[in-house]
Amino acid sequence: MPVEQSVETAIHEFVGTHRDAEARFLAEIVKAPSDNPPGDCDRSAETVAKLLEGLGFTVERHKVPEALVKANGMISATNLIARRQFGQGGPTIALNAHGDVVPPGAGWTRDPYGAEIVDGWMVGRGAAVSKSDIATYAFATLALEKSGERLNGSVELHITYDEEAGGEIGPRYILEQGLSRPDLAIGAGFSYAVVNAHNGCLHLEVEVLGRSAHAARPFTGVDALEAANAILAALYGWRGGLAARTSKIAGIGSPQMTVGLIAGGINTNVVPDRITFRLDRRIVPEEDPADVEAELRAVIALAATLHPEAKVTVKRILLAEPLTPTPAGARLTEILCRHASRVMGEPVVASGVPLYTDARHYAKAGVPIVLYGAGPHTIEEANAHRADERLPLSDLVKATEVIALTLAELMGAHST
Repeated sequence: MPVEQSVETAIHEFVGTHRDAEARFLAEIVKAPSDNPPGDCDRSAETVAKLLEGLGFTVERHKVPEALVKANGMISATNLIARRQFGQGGPTIALNAHGDVVPPGAGWTRDPYGAEIVDGWMVGRGAAVSKSDIATYAFATLALEKSGERLNGSVELHITYDEEAGGEIGPRYILEQGLSRPDLAIGAGFSYAVVNAHNGCLHLEVEVLGRSAHAARPFTGVDALEAANAILAALYGWRGGLAARTSKIAGIGSPQMTVGLIAGGINTNVVPDRITFRLDRRIVPEEDPADVEAELRAVIALAATLHPEAKVTVKRILLAEPLTPTPAGARLTEILCRHASRVMGEPVVASGVPLYTDARHYAKAGVPIVLYGAGPHTIEEANAHRADERLPLSDLVKATEVIALTLAELMGAHST
């Protein structure tokens, strides 16, 4: 049922009068580097914790054990949880945004950590993905408190720092350790759409071992690169067939396969004795991840028979399961789409994205989740993961209002 007009008005007025404060809050987060890799994120987490405390939140700091952090390829990680109870009973709603970001890379025309505002857009790494939604969710929660409406339920901010490394020690850790038991969740967004489905992802590392030899007598060795080349040729040939496996979910497209990393060799005049490469296979929601991995391993194994003297091993690095639409998430999706359409002034619909996110950890734990947060119309407009990442501050304000209205409706602030 729709939110009462008085609540809508109160939320709208709060968000509007606090737009500058919200922009300053976001700027301070963008200015705190949290590149992952290398994944040394504790200082950034402490910055966010203190900023939240400055807004009146009580912040729990859950430092991930060092051994577990290192096992996930990072240096430090602390998960933050801030809880707000409204009334008695009602649902517990988790709002998850990640504070780690990909390294800036080359090509920036502005300081990646400057949070400079250019023509109404904040420019900086993480301004769109997804430090913006730390601000969105915090200020939406504050707006609820100022609405003057009696609500029943609780809101939890889950700020994590390992999304770029897979989310295993962020959302998954929070849920498996019993630090939170939400009934519903909203994850960080990156466009106007409400995302109810996304791809999964499989990362495999292939190691090819040969035997080194002098380049003057290469036939005395086993050329690992030659064997690896045969495997790569087979993989690229097989990749062409993926285009026919298009998902039925709008926005997903077809599966993809990319070889993104390769290393090996000793010197120019030495037959290479070891080659490793890593591949990324995107999994559409209709696919079974186990079948996807088995198929890839079979393609690699068959190609390896062309060079029997080389030893080939395949190791799984990451398996992220797809997010699929669920009946339990349908109401949450409908509410978000309705409020977003009104606030944005244009139709906002549910769709899938060909990415993978931390939402899968909530879904696997049985928590209905969809993605929505601040962002321009598309992830391309935001320059996400590219130089000059940016966010229109007007969209930050609008997304905050949408989240606040959605939370209000979920917790009972509706007309009869």
